[in-house]
Amino acid sequence: MGKKTISLSIDWKTYKEYKKICEKNGWILSKQIENFMINEIKRNGEKNVR
Repeated sequence: MGKKTISLSIDWKTYKEYKKICEKNGWILSKQIENFMINEIKRNGEKNVR
């Protein structure tokens, strides 16, 4: 499967602070969001996720 570009509305201060955390840790912000979504899907019982 390929990647999907999406648009999100996020509180500016929250975005700015989290982006700083990602930069400090060498994380890619979009990958962090993707990982969060994958974990939520798994937590809700879906087994066929990466």
